Amino acid sequence: MTLLARRDMLVMGAAGAVAAATAATAARAGIGTIPATSPIAAASPIGTAERVARMAKVQGLMRAAGVGALLVEAGSSLRYFTGINWWRSERMTAALIPAEGPLCVVTPFFEEPSIREMLAVPGDVRVWQEDENPHALVAGWLKDRKLAGRPVAVEETVRYFIVDGLRKALPGVAVQSGAALVNACRLIKSPAEIALMQRASDITVAAYRATAPKIALGMDGDQIYALMAAETARLGGQTPSGGVQLNEGSALPHGSRQRQTVREGSVVLMDCGCTVDGYHADISRTLVFGSPDARQRKLFEQVRLGQDTAMAAARVGVPAGQVDDAVRATYMPLGYGPGYKLPGLSHRTGHGIGLDVHEPVNLVHGEATPLAPGMCFSNEPGLYVPGSYGVRIEDCFYMTAAGPRWFSQPPKSLDEPFS
Repeated sequence: MTLLARRDMLVMGAAGAVAAATAATAARAGIGTIPATSPIAAASPIGTAERVARMAKVQGLMRAAGVGALLVEAGSSLRYFTGINWWRSERMTAALIPAEGPLCVVTPFFEEPSIREMLAVPGDVRVWQEDENPHALVAGWLKDRKLAGRPVAVEETVRYFIVDGLRKALPGVAVQSGAALVNACRLIKSPAEIALMQRASDITVAAYRATAPKIALGMDGDQIYALMAAETARLGGQTPSGGVQLNEGSALPHGSRQRQTVREGSVVLMDCGCTVDGYHADISRTLVFGSPDARQRKLFEQVRLGQDTAMAAARVGVPAGQVDDAVRATYMPLGYGPGYKLPGLSHRTGHGIGLDVHEPVNLVHGEATPLAPGMCFSNEPGLYVPGSYGVRIEDCFYMTAAGPRWFSQPPKSLDEPFS
């Protein structure tokens, strides 16, 4: 459940002020002896052949659904199909994937060299000048390809102004959701994708191991996160992300605006990750600075029980929502809930993960999508006690024909937070 907000460079600068914490401080923190290094899996970037296969798959799905073209704007799905890693702005950059033949990318004239440089599949690039209408360019391409009379599917995150512009430029066009087409491709990860996620996970765990001994009395969450982000980058993780919640703030899944600092007995909830070639890791660890008390140990053990319950329920063919149901059935006799009520587990048990840190499908009550090999999820059934503290342990897993397999191993106990 990574916080997604990228930390300001000023926060990163705080790392230098606290990086000199000693081994004695680590021992005092109760964190124990943590190996300086961890094995990090090797992985290769997604190759052209895999992207071409993705295109062939989505085009086959489009033909079966009677769709003429799929519109995908800048974002993770554009990167998934074309290799173009671009950002969203008021200027439209988008791909038009036809049911047959090479795609077309529409982009501003001055961006064409960069777009062509990244385009990893066969296709054309059509450009528009600043005083021209890009939606007319899209409509013109559809007419040229004789697709104007067939439905146009739109990837689900495409912004409204693009859809509205297409409708105005091509009156009568039938626009429909392309979510099912895209999800049918992205939901099942290939071995190459899983390898990239494994590497990102290994880097994140190694960064945790390097960061935890540096936590010291008086630090706030931003200072601790700055250390973690610096270690993640040092180990080769791209786009470090996340946050750290302390004390009462740990009872709020995404933290509090109130500044908290480390004191004896503090609960330190770290939720961090990174990417490798765009693929995410998302791992949470809960530590106690000093000696954990009996209540902290009990809550930690109950969250670990929730994780194990989720893994036992995650079997091929089982509806994803039943994993969440199994966890809540385990928690209720322990005095939590019912349902999403507090104290207890106020959020879903897990989310899909891949090129987006949160993507379909979710491990949430009512989700009927059956689990299948290649699907990837977070497993994070935290427990939160308002006004006191919370514990969240998050590790991601991927489905195989034999069942789920961890990307990162959950901790054994509060005394061994990095198994």
